[in-house]
Amino acid sequence: MNDDATDFRSLQSAGVVPLDLVARESGLSVMQGILEGRLPGATIARTLNFWLSKVEEGTVAFTGAPNGEHLNPLGTVHGGWAATIMDSALACAVMTTLVPGEGYTTVEFKVNLTRPILPDTGEFVCEGRVVHRGRTTATSEAYLRDGAGKLLAHGTETCAIFPIAKLMR
Repeated sequence: MNDDATDFRSLQSAGVVPLDLVARESGLSVMQGILEGRLPGATIARTLNFWLSKVEEGTVAFTGAPNGEHLNPLGTVHGGWAATIMDSALACAVMTTLVPGEGYTTVEFKVNLTRPILPDTGEFVCEGRVVHRGRTTATSEAYLRDGAGKLLAHGTETCAIFPIAKLMR
């Protein structure tokens, strides 16, 4: 990360965004609130050492740094780490398109790992963007790259869009 860049790790807490707030705010506003530290990010991001680093309508990025806690038995970063940061970027890109009162969930996603991810080699960036936004479904694509821009993984996702009231009990 360059010296003039914001380290978003220090801004973001982990927890659950209140659904009544999601019912009142747009998905873009909620995602910006997470980026700014006004709202909590997902607890899994803390566990896997990645954080939200960019939010625009239809696009988000997460930056992460896997370490020795995220390895498979052969000593490379477990594919589940890559899948989780990818799912986060893919789904949160869709979230930025939601209007107040809408919710979403992942229906399916596919990840292609293009090369081994090695631990302790610095930060990686996963950028997701919406490809299509319909009334009840949306699709997105994402790319995970190392600090030199080398592609490590790419993937796609389909999300269902529904009234947030279906999640509120």
